[in-house]
Amino acid sequence: MYEKFGQFIDGKWQSSKKNETYEVINPATEEVLGHASKAAPSDVDKALKSAEKGLEVWKQTPPWQRSYIIRRIADKMREKQDVLAKWMTLEVGKPFAEAKGEVGGAADIFEWNAEETKRIYGQTVESRFADTRVHVYYQPVGVVAALTPWNFPLVLSSRKISTALAAGCSVIVKPDVITPGTVMELVDICRECGVPPGVVNLLSGDPPSISQQLISSDIIKKISVTGSTRVGKLILKQAADKVQRVTMELSGHSPFIVFEDADLNKATDMAISSKFRNNGQVCISPNRFYIQENKKNDFINLFIEKTKKLKIGNGMDPDTQLGPLTTQKRLTEVEELVEKTKQEGAKILLGGKRPAGFNKGFYYEPTVFDDVKDDFTIMKQEPFAPLVPMLSFKSFDEVIERANNNDLGLCSYICTNSMEKAHRASELMETGTVAVNTGFVAIAEAPFGGIKQTGYGREGGSMAIKDYLNVKYTHLGIKG
Repeated sequence: MYEKFGQFIDGKWQSSKKNETYEVINPATEEVLGHASKAAPSDVDKALKSAEKGLEVWKQTPPWQRSYIIRRIADKMREKQDVLAKWMTLEVGKPFAEAKGEVGGAADIFEWNAEETKRIYGQTVESRFADTRVHVYYQPVGVVAALTPWNFPLVLSSRKISTALAAGCSVIVKPDVITPGTVMELVDICRECGVPPGVVNLLSGDPPSISQQLISSDIIKKISVTGSTRVGKLILKQAADKVQRVTMELSGHSPFIVFEDADLNKATDMAISSKFRNNGQVCISPNRFYIQENKKNDFINLFIEKTKKLKIGNGMDPDTQLGPLTTQKRLTEVEELVEKTKQEGAKILLGGKRPAGFNKGFYYEPTVFDDVKDDFTIMKQEPFAPLVPMLSFKSFDEVIERANNNDLGLCSYICTNSMEKAHRASELMETGTVAVNTGFVAIAEAPFGGIKQTGYGREGGSMAIKDYLNVKYTHLGIKG
């Protein structure tokens, strides 16, 4: 499946210097999908020089021309929706319909940034002197290293690539070893749509070694990384040596708060769609469920009734709503966390094991816990799985304090029919994003990112492009 690709450098697909490859596994069947190219250090050097050359071309390309090319990429992604979605389902395991939705979201991001290209506004400031003018304007930051994870390979790569292109930067994207094909297909679309050689490059292979070599280069001026907090801290330390600009979206541990006045039917639908998207392997997945005590049993019963109807299976089956976890390592970690949660005193109300009838594949049942306390491991460690700990609360102030008592601050969910509670809760939540009575969070037109140890910087919306631009101020004397 990977033979037509490889490393994408200077506008061409090519084999790695050492012709080394690595296996990519289908998580639904545990079969080998194929062997993807593994970059050697000399390939990384080659990509850096290619991106440096590409930058000189792209930053001088007029913004309307850049916009036209970026928009073509969005259109081509929609044309190839099924191709891209199939790559994601085979590599990640997510249901095909869900993967198609991700393609649509990723295309929207390219379309949004096609328009942002034309809207890089400078500023004229009134000078204090009669014979000078003060101008502020923006220039591309330079070559960008885009480090993307496996859980949403298309959306997360699209955020980084399209924003870099909109700003006039060149980019080197490094996909995860689990999902190289999805990102390779996207990069090939960039080639098809007329992105000049060297402007978009791809390095496939060992993430730590490639990342370290990229970050240690003087050519890289900005790093955009989506990953765990642990990995983000390591990258930040490396970037400090070169004082590189960094945008980081790291781990999340989102609270899901249901007040007593909420519509429980809508709240459970919202909880199920946001929790079980990509089988819980989502940075904004709700992981701590706080239900007001007089509605807790009703919420849990309705949640379990609906969850039992979800069909587990291979994502290529059109009836599947819940695919496998993505790796054997993930499955083992989930089983260990479930056992730990039971040992700490939780009661399992649903699931808690691998589903029957699957001899192959990294499947795990949706699992609901009761009798969970705030100091349990599952309340501190991001589960990245279909695990649902249920807790109760008495008052507004109490739940806000408990929900905010976490080092991570990416997203929070609020369910209420009270306008007052909706406003107050959203203002008080210590997270970069808040979803009130909706499960939709990451949309192209809104700034996405977190606070605390979830990182900084934003992707999406009108703010994102500023992270890819340098600000320049010129004080101009008009009398020579």
